[in-house]
Amino acid sequence: MTQAPGPDGGPPPGSLRPTPPAALAGWAVAGLALGWLVHPLSERLGGTAPVVSWTQPLALLLVAAILGAAAHATWRSVHVRRERLESHQAVNRLVLARACAYVGALAGGGYLGYGLSWLGSEAELGDQRLLRSVVAAVGGLAVVVTALLLERACRVPGDPPPA
Repeated sequence: MTQAPGPDGGPPPGSLRPTPPAALAGWAVAGLALGWLVHPLSERLGGTAPVVSWTQPLALLLVAAILGAAAHATWRSVHVRRERLESHQAVNRLVLARACAYVGALAGGGYLGYGLSWLGSEAELGDQRLLRSVVAAVGGLAVVVTALLLERACRVPGDPPPA
């Protein structure tokens, strides 16, 4: 059963729009600015800038893998086998997808900003911080992409396309 469009011609009442790209870009830019500030502020306040270990990028890539597996399982259930998700399952997956998309954009932007702050630095561990931060930024991007795939997998066949 399809629902009638809302009064303004938009989606029916009670439906969600996909995560807006502008919101993701806003979180990424905020993360970029904050990440860029961590380096000079930490040296000014504490004397030493934080070291990025391999744990941070690997954790982001693990989250992306888990989201990808959830997106794949959801897609197969809803779109291939034509099963219906329980309403609480669909809401939980949508909330998880949207939250992870925003946090992935913020974290990816933050690590990218932190890494870029080390460009041209003569510091002993500057190159290491730059490389690991860029890998973590790629992990943040992977979280965003897989979160959006999970959100798309939750779309019920017959839903109107996103505006």
